[in-house]
Amino acid sequence: MTDLTGKRAVVTGGASGIGFACAQELSNRGAHVVVADVNADGASRAADAVDGEPWVVDLSNTEALDDLSLDADIIVNNAGIQRVSPIEEFDPAMFRLIQDIMLVAPFQLIRAALPGMYEKGWGRIVNISSVHGIRASAFKSAYVAAKHGLEGLSKVAALEGGPHGVTSNCVNPAYVRTPLVEKQIADQAKVHGIPEEEVVPTIMLTESAIKRLIEPSEVASLVAWLCSDDAALVTGASYTMDGGWSAK
Repeated sequence: MTDLTGKRAVVTGGASGIGFACAQELSNRGAHVVVADVNADGASRAADAVDGEPWVVDLSNTEALDDLSLDADIIVNNAGIQRVSPIEEFDPAMFRLIQDIMLVAPFQLIRAALPGMYEKGWGRIVNISSVHGIRASAFKSAYVAAKHGLEGLSKVAALEGGPHGVTSNCVNPAYVRTPLVEKQIADQAKVHGIPEEEVVPTIMLTESAIKRLIEPSEVASLVAWLCSDDAALVTGASYTMDGGWSAK
């Protein structure tokens, strides 16, 4: 088990899904976890569950983060939303919102935490990307664009942070059993013209060699390893957890 005793970890979108699984795993390994989420009740419940602290923050309000100073040894940029729509019907305001939450806010959190990480000579940045950070799917223009941007941001942070003991990596899962994925089912059924019960086997799992959804705990286990001293030379990487999707 990775020993993260004494480390302070900030996990965005930490009230549920992958974020909560990461909060649990990092806490189990000794870290003090700050659960960052827009849902105040959810953040408080999750923080209580991991003996951490809540941080109620709206990551879509990016201007409010411009002057942020963040005390964190570990940042897990996980918060995200999804919309499924053809480009010609995609709401421009929603496109901008997704970029703000999933690309601009991670930049600002990294920017806010790096001075402290540099001073300590140690830091871990883990960006929860997606198979859609390295592949594309129709009807997900905003999500795919944001994740591709996050991949680039992560690599730049790796190059700049390396001399200071700071690593930056992406974790790239396919479909994970989370509320975010469950909420997509109706939209996917609509744009593809199929019944909702066919979405998981014919849309979500069609590209994977292993035909099952990923569990949040599996993603969290990889995140925790990337935060360890064993992964000190692992940086600028993108770790696929996609059942073989990107092997094609």
